[in-house]
Amino acid sequence: RQVWGQLFGLFIQKGREKESRSVEEAAGMAGMERSEWLAVETGRVPETAAQLRSMAGALEFSDAQLATVACLCRDAWKQ
Repeated sequence: RQVWGQLFGLFIQKGREKESRSVEEAAGMAGMERSEWLAVETGRVPETAAQLRSMAGALEFSDAQLATVACLCRDAWKQ
């Protein structure tokens, strides 16, 4: 589970860097605290679909991109 969470975090980090956004800027756009955003980039997956969608919006991910990343890393959400 941890490895999948880290992979998800890497997708989020690379998406943020591709958009040339700072952690603060991306977190603000997603309605999150900087520490929450950094936690995701280091392996903690979003707990709700709303949080996942807000992060995707901040990164300008399409629905297809979001679905692909979530499917690839789906084991990160397993308990």
